[in-house]
Amino acid sequence: QVQLVESGGGLVQPGGSLRLSCAASGFTLDHYVMGWFRQAPGKEREAVSVISISDGTSYDADSVRGRFTISRDNAKNTVYLQMNSLKVEDTAVYYCAAGPIRPGFWSRPTNTAEYDYWGQGTQVTVSS
Repeated sequence: QVQLVESGGGLVQPGGSLRLSCAASGFTLDHYVMGWFRQAPGKEREAVSVISISDGTSYDADSVRGRFTISRDNAKNTVYLQMNSLKVEDTAVYYCAAGPIRPGFWSRPTNTAEYDYWGQGTQVTVSS
């Protein structure tokens, strides 16, 4: 049974940091990409960061580039999102997602249809 379990969300003040984790089970990630998406109330789900498990190729949204870092630990089947310099506008439910690397994937890494598996989400709230 494929499962993605996120952890690490919470409440943090502006300027603070959080690290999200996504542990995958039920499949090996070698030929997959994993991504972090987020959805704020009343807004569409948007891609934050994506990484190829096999070679580390990654994508970051403009809004988080330089503040967020995606990484993976292949031995633990886990992907992380280190979030620094958090802003109020980063407040959202953050979802982990995984999908096989299909031809042409890196021309559309933000397309939710590319991802076959999703976690349940973890709330991140940035507030003073």
